[in-house]
Amino acid sequence: MSLSPSSSMVALIHGSISGTSGVRLGFTASAPPSRASLIVPVVKGWRNSCRRRVLRAMVQEAAQGSASVYAREMERLSAKESLLLALKDAGGFEALVTGKTTNMQRIDVNERITSLERLNPTSRPTTSPFFEGRWSFEWFGSGSPGLLAARVIFERFPSTLANLSRMEILIKDANAKATANIKLLNSIESKIILSSKLTVEGPLRLKEEYIEGMLESPTVIEEAVPEQLKGALGQAATTLQQLPALIKDTLSSGLRIPLSGSFERFFMISYLDEEILIVRDTAGVPEVLTRLDAPSSSVVETLEYDS
Repeated sequence: MSLSPSSSMVALIHGSISGTSGVRLGFTASAPPSRASLIVPVVKGWRNSCRRRVLRAMVQEAAQGSASVYAREMERLSAKESLLLALKDAGGFEALVTGKTTNMQRIDVNERITSLERLNPTSRPTTSPFFEGRWSFEWFGSGSPGLLAARVIFERFPSTLANLSRMEILIKDANAKATANIKLLNSIESKIILSSKLTVEGPLRLKEEYIEGMLESPTVIEEAVPEQLKGALGQAATTLQQLPALIKDTLSSGLRIPLSGSFERFFMISYLDEEILIVRDTAGVPEVLTRLDAPSSSVVETLEYDS
């Protein structure tokens, strides 16, 4: 009787395995030999040994992964500290807005910004809870709107007359309020406030639409007023008191300028953690901000790195 191809293969396999072999091949009647299953006999202690090997492999893999994450985190912290030191060495905010930073300092800061950006631990910064809060501007690029506004002030007024002491921004519930603190004659303080609406355009990109600009009513620091100006300031205060109530109320509440539909810009968040925020505009110009308030204790987020 002739054997079919399937029967011949079964016979060949059985012929090649001795009866005392601990490995047995099984076939179903309807299944072809290619569906054969390898049956390994249960030997005392074999399951435990196999389990130990699997657990050991899992532990080794976890240890290698933990070591990689730890090394990357140390690299990120080092890059962040390096950037903060470079900003300090460049003279900080005052040197930046007055144009006293050198080309070497600017390229050094930009190099460190790039090094930190590639270690960004937040994959979706536009929707991260870390994005909200009060931030202080530490660095503007050469084409940044903030730097251009600061240059306008310093080019038209000497530092003894006008001084931009700091700029900060409050981000909350898809709204932003940027504040520039200005001091006149070292004795009169005022604020320029720019309110805007933020719209998420993607995991990294946002659109900022300006809503309103406001010049707050100035505050006079009487003890800092030069003697030669005290008489003039006194006369100005008397004149203000004599103005109609409507005008006085308008001046006391600040000068408001509607901006809805007038200005907007797009920018992307290239780096975000609990302390530093880096954004770039459509021209790629970077801005570096540092957090002024501590993140909410209810904010819990796992920082993940892309492999």
